[in-house]
Formats: sequence, C-alpha cells, structure tokens
Amino acid sequence: MDRPIPTSQYATAQAAARRPGRRRLSSGVDSFAAPPLTSLLECTPGGNVAESLVIVESPAKARTLGRYLGKGYTVVASVGHVRDLPKNDLGIDVAHGFEPIYEALPAKRKVIAEIQAAARSADRVLLATDPDREGEAIGWHLAELLAGLGKPVERVLFHEITKRAVQEAITHPRPLDQHLVDSQQARRVLDRLMGYKLSPLLWDKVKRGLSAGRVQSVALKMICDREGEIEAFVPEEYWHLDARLAGSQPPAFVARLALRDGKKFSVHDGDTAAAVRAEVEGARFLVTKVAKRRRQQKAAPPFVTAKLQQAAYKRHHYPVRRTMQLAQKLYEGVDLGGGERVGLITYMRTDSMRVAAEALAAVRDLIAGQYGPAFLPETPNFFKNRSEAQDAHEAIRPTDPARTPEAMAKYLSADELKLYTLIWQRFVASQMNPAQFDVTDVLVEAGRYGFKAKGEVEVEAGFLRVYREDEEESAGDKPAVEQEAEEATSKRLPPLAEGEALALEEFLALQKFTQPPPRFTESTLVKALEENGIGRPSTYAQIIATLSDRSYVERQKGTFFPTELGKLVSRLLQVSFGDLINESYTARMEEELDAIAEGKLEWRAALAGFWRTFTSDLERAKAEMTSVKRQGVATKEVCPTCGAPMLLRFGRYGEYLACSNYPTCKTTREPGAPGVTDEAPLCPDCNAPMVLKRSRFGQFWACSRYPECKGIRKLITGKTSPNTPTGVRCPECGEGEIVEKRSRKGRSFWGCNRYPKCSFTLPAKPVPQPCPECGAPFVMEKTTVRRGVEWVCAKEACGYRGPAGEVAPTTGQPAPATVEVQAPKPPKVREAKPAARAAKTRTRAAKAPARAAKPAKTARPAKATKPAKAAKPATRTATSAKAAKPASRAKPGTAKRGK
Repeated sequence: MDRPIPTSQYATAQAAARRPGRRRLSSGVDSFAAPPLTSLLECTPGGNVAESLVIVESPAKARTLGRYLGKGYTVVASVGHVRDLPKNDLGIDVAHGFEPIYEALPAKRKVIAEIQAAARSADRVLLATDPDREGEAIGWHLAELLAGLGKPVERVLFHEITKRAVQEAITHPRPLDQHLVDSQQARRVLDRLMGYKLSPLLWDKVKRGLSAGRVQSVALKMICDREGEIEAFVPEEYWHLDARLAGSQPPAFVARLALRDGKKFSVHDGDTAAAVRAEVEGARFLVTKVAKRRRQQKAAPPFVTAKLQQAAYKRHHYPVRRTMQLAQKLYEGVDLGGGERVGLITYMRTDSMRVAAEALAAVRDLIAGQYGPAFLPETPNFFKNRSEAQDAHEAIRPTDPARTPEAMAKYLSADELKLYTLIWQRFVASQMNPAQFDVTDVLVEAGRYGFKAKGEVEVEAGFLRVYREDEEESAGDKPAVEQEAEEATSKRLPPLAEGEALALEEFLALQKFTQPPPRFTESTLVKALEENGIGRPSTYAQIIATLSDRSYVERQKGTFFPTELGKLVSRLLQVSFGDLINESYTARMEEELDAIAEGKLEWRAALAGFWRTFTSDLERAKAEMTSVKRQGVATKEVCPTCGAPMLLRFGRYGEYLACSNYPTCKTTREPGAPGVTDEAPLCPDCNAPMVLKRSRFGQFWACSRYPECKGIRKLITGKTSPNTPTGVRCPECGEGEIVEKRSRKGRSFWGCNRYPKCSFTLPAKPVPQPCPECGAPFVMEKTTVRRGVEWVCAKEACGYRGPAGEVAPTTGQPAPATVEVQAPKPPKVREAKPAARAAKTRTRAAKAPARAAKPAKTARPAKATKPAKAAKPATRTATSAKAAKPASRAKPGTAKRGK
C-alpha cells in the first residue's frame, strides 16, 4: 500500500550532523549556494525553464528522457545518492530508535544546489529514480532536500526507457512508498551497525585495514567452507567398464556396465574390473530390451539479475561487475541514429519473471513471422516466481523484440552486442515451443551382467532454434560423475531389435577417482548466494570486489581460493558471531527486509532484535577473541636460525612467518619461501645469509643481520625465468636483446636488456618471425579467451593478426628459475589510461630510475643524441629519468619507445 511521504522524521538528527557553511531552510532542510543552471537546461530542448522538474539518477538516462519529454520539462541527474551516513562516524542514534543521521555527500553539494535551484523555478517535481528500493530511497532523500521549497513532489515509475513507457509513467505519478524507503533504510543501518562495530574489532585482533559485513562475511564463510571440504576430501576409486558393440547395422555404439544379476552394480577396484572383463569377454551379448520414448525440453524463463550474471560469465567470461555495467548502458539508452535514443532492455535489477502483456504480444508476433507457426505455442508461456521474489518489476527482456541483435549491431560495442544478444535470445526462446527428442534406452546382457546404452535424437528444435546453452554453460556446475553419466546421452544408436546378437569389438576398463567439490567461480558463487537467499543480485559485484580488495580471496584460473588471512578472519568470526554470520540467519534477515517493504514489519522492531544478539556477541568477542596481532598463529614451520617454531603473522604487506623467539631471534621469511629457491644468496655487504621479506612492491632478499646490516637484493620469480632471451634484437638501440621482465606486481613484460640505457618495451612476447603483411622483423604472441594463441604485428599501423605458427622462436640459453637483479626496474607496461591518471603515472615513472640510482650515488647520464631515423627525421634526446615516461601511453599490441 502506497503512503504519502511524511514530514522529516529525522530533523533533530540532521541538525546535529549539520556542518558550517550550510544555511537552513524553513523546513529544516540543508541548502547550498546555487550555481548557474546551464548544465541543467542542456537536457531540455529549447533551453526554457520547465514547468516540471524530472530527477533521474544518471546523466545518460537524463539525456534519453529529455528527448522524450521535450518542452515543459527539465530533466536533471542526481548521479546516484546525494546523502548518506557520515563517513567517519557511526551516524546512528541507537538510543532513539536507530535514527539515522544523514549528511549531504561532499562530492554532491554542487549537484544538490543545481537541483534546488531548478526546483525553485518549477511548478512540480517528479522523482524518476530507478524502480527499486534503492531508487525509492534516493527519491526520498531528494524530497527531503526539496521539502522547504513548497513544491509538490511525486514519484514516477517506468521499467523500460521507451517513449511510450516514460510518457505513460509521467501521466500516472504516485506518492513515495515509505515502506520501500524504510526497507532500504533498515538495510543501510543494519550494514552500518555490523560493519562499523566488527571492523575495528578485527583491526585490534588481527591487523588494520580489514572489514567484516553482514553479507560479505557469509560469502567468505562459504568460500572457506568449500576449501575445507576440498582439503578434507578423500578420493574414492571407481571404474567405468564399457563395451563397444556392433549390431547388424552401423554404427557401433558403447554400452556401460550397470547391472549384475539384475541389480545395480558398480566397480571400485582393479581386481573386480579384471574379473568382470574375464567373464564378459567370452560371453554372448544379446539385446534384451529396447524402449523408445519422447522427451520434451521446455524453454528456460527470461533472465532475472542473478541468472543473467551467471550466463554472461559462463558464455562470455564477463565478471559480475562488467555484466551490470553493460546492462546499465543498454537500459539507460542507446543512440539509434537520427537523434533517436532508446533503452534497449528493461530494468536489469529484478528477481521477477513476469512479462507485460504487450511484450508477450510483440514477441509472439515476431516468432510467428520470423520462425513460423510451428514454433509458437497456442498460449503464452508463463513462469512461476520464487516465493521470495519481488514482483514489482518485469524480467529482463528487450523493450522491443523487433530490434534484433543483427539490426542493433551497428549501434552497439562488441560487448554490449554480446549481452544484448544473450538477453534477446533468452527472451524470444522463452515464448517458443519445447524442443522434442526421441530417446532410446537399450539393455544388453552378457551372462550375468547388464550393460545400458542411451541414444537421443532431436526431432523438433523448438526454442533451441534461437537459444541453445553452451556445453560449458550447461555442464559447468555439475559434478564430474554426473557429467560422465550423461556422456552417452546424445549419441545416436543404430536400429536395434530385442533378441538381436551383438559383436564385442572392444572392452574398455577406465579407472576413475571421485573429485572434490569444485571451487567457486564468480558464476557459481552468485548461484550459491542466490539459492541461499543471501544479499541481492545488485550487490553481488560489490561483495566479490570487497573480498578481493581485502586480500581475503585470490583468483586462480577463474576460481576463488581463500587466503590464510581470509581463513583466519572467517574462523574468528565464526567462533564469536556464528549465530549471526551464517547462511540461514542472513537469509532470514533478507526475508525481514522484504516484510518491511511490504508493510508487514516495522523496521525499528527488526533492528532491535538483531541489536540485542549482536551487542552480546560483540562484548564477549572483545574479551575472548584471540589476538592474532599479539600472539600470531602457530605453524609447523621451524626457524632456520634457532630452531624455534615459526608463527604466521599479518603485516601491512601481507602474511609472513616470524620466529616465536622474537625479540631474541628476529628471523622472518615469506610463507612457502623454501620452495622458491634451493639456496639463499649471501648479503652483498657482509656475506651473511639472506632471508625473503615482502614490501608493498613484492618479495625481496634482506640480510639476516638486519638492523646491523641493511643489505637488500631484488628477487624476481615466476613460471618462466626473467631476463630469458627471446632471440629478438632491440629495434630501438640495435645493440640489446629483448628479454622477459617483471613489473612490481609480478606481471610480465618484455624490454631491452640494456636498460636503463635503452628503455624500449613491449606488452607481449616477441617472436623472431617476420610479419607476413609489412615485413617487420618480429611479431608478438598474444593469448585471448576468444581467439586463443595468435601472432600480431608490433606495428600498430600494420594491424596484422593471425594464428600462431608452428615454427618455434630461437632463444638463448635458459636462465635459472630464480634470478637476482640489482638494476633499477623498468617502467610498467600498461594499456592507455585516462589523461589525468596517465599524467600522474608518467610523473611517477619518470622519477623511478632517478630514485633507483640514488643509493649508489651515481651521476645521472648525460643527454645523448640518437641518430635520426628515416621515418622520423627529428633528432631525439633521452635521459634515464625521462626514458620511462612513454610507458604509461602504451597501447595494446604496440611498441613503446623512450623519448
């Protein structure tokens, strides 16, 4: 039930939070000095002050709506939230009913002033923020800021940005829904209370810079629990016994052992497998049963947010954040030429599978006309929502199915087109007939053993004509045993009759071992969070980013591995807050937030129940939680200096092992360091053994006699040895050779081995093969998910790109696995950055060589004039400090030269 917005409930709290420099309106709303309205009126054709002020969230959305509404309307963008809880304070008055103390975001003061100035000139204000709880809350904050102006404020909702939908929404405004506002407010307060209290506890017990939260800590728990299952997993042996059989007609087929004496039978050791082989190889194979049936496969429903995130990751390897960015662009509007700007998809944050009647009619017309009546069901397909789904929105679908991916290709980027194609195909397929398959099940007996085979033939494509899941998409989440059981399903069997004798062509005995559950990928983690009712799909990208930013998890080949720090934090939180940080409690809190949105639960009551349990756990944790910062974590490692046990500690730059005899023994080293090199080097200053340590730039060798001796040496490690020759002569100086190097973060790049005298670098491995297009002396080897390994020309103007050849490049002698280098680091090789950031990077890069040379007290090289080149007659001069500057201008696939 909708309710008009009430007078501010938080005026007292806002007054306490008000900062100097803001003046007070009669309603108790903060106001800011208004700048000119130029930026606002740009959105309104004609440039006249409008009668109605329409406020949206994004500038792109504002441009689209400005074209639809025309004169009489000014459309402005709030650019997201305009107010929030204070950054450096709790901002919640717990004693007075959990009242939030909001303040204007410093970066949004100019935006607020522009909106207030525009509202003074308007007759009414229409809040057209996104149609969800977050959008409702942003609208409420805007209404609070405009309340003192005496202008009517109304809410308008549209789930797609098309001219029809927008004009329909404008003619049917409604009051703000306070229930939705309360639900978002309860979520914000709940997250602030938990994060603001838990994070300092972790700072005190473990180290600074850590965080904990209602949803992120549960996601971390799930990743750590999965890792625990993998570590505790004990593989079990099993065997597949297959018979390749031939009947009277081709082709031959494979049947798998399934029965013995008419009962289900499986083999778990080699002796049993050998015994079965001995029995059946001399037996007669007879077809005893042939059963045929028709199988129907129905189309999947149109996408909801979580399913779109999963499918985009599986099919196109898009991270969750990237998927949502692309979907946002498609929703907010795309320029289709001739001044027409239209949203191509409906709102992308939804968990409802509902489809509007007019959209159903449009897609049915498209199917009948483009694919034929045989693909169109008699009545539309309807899909049932999950019980906890919010039905305020539609499913994610094209706003107009007639805008096919082929027609939109010229207006979209490659990634936008891929995502739009995925959404379009899934929606169109959802309203088509099921696919039909003829399935044949065959039982073959050989003595006391029974072998089964299954054949499946597609007879009617149905929706598969439009949308067919990739094999990796459909099988990626299934256990290995289940995938193996389906291997023979899609095979075509020959015509077979009961009683027919078969010839045994080959008996195959394959030893297998059960596999542990797979680690989470972004796709499977999103699926697990969704299935457990944890968080909202719109928050999943931020959750995943936070876990990585806090170094709680690492990604290896697309899967999440918990770090030692992540395991420790999760373990500490489970001991002290296990009743709150778990899947079931977090899901129950989501249900309570839904109940608040529906007006069934008062938000303060929900917070009060949580607060009682949380404060009790918090006080106990402060007293009882282990202080890892002070005590460290016991390990099985032994100090190489004194033989005492080593402790795992967490410092500013990550975890490290430290002797438990500190301060008597100050030995420290990197976890796993003994596996990096067989022998530690000697200190160049005092000849004492060196130990591995870590700084914010990575690992390095340090003298074990520190602080008496402060000798250090660089360490560069990796799968391939740094400074390995490539057989390519440097095209810049003509004297050096291109070798592999490592950046500060361990990333590979290739550069001249005469650095710093020559600063030529490449972003990819050079191969000593001439370019077939322009004759350049070498090409570069690149690997992409889409194309695999390929060769590209180093000259950007050439543009050659082709499959990698068979001729291996000639390289020099292999370098050792661990190489110690004392030369200054070359500039980092990266793709082009925005101008401001690139300038900052160039400044830092220019200073790097000079800083590296400082300890040695070496003089800066004099400027040297290089010989002019034919293509570039201008004389070029360089210094070692300036040589690094062009690195930040690097473009993919191009060589960078120092200037």
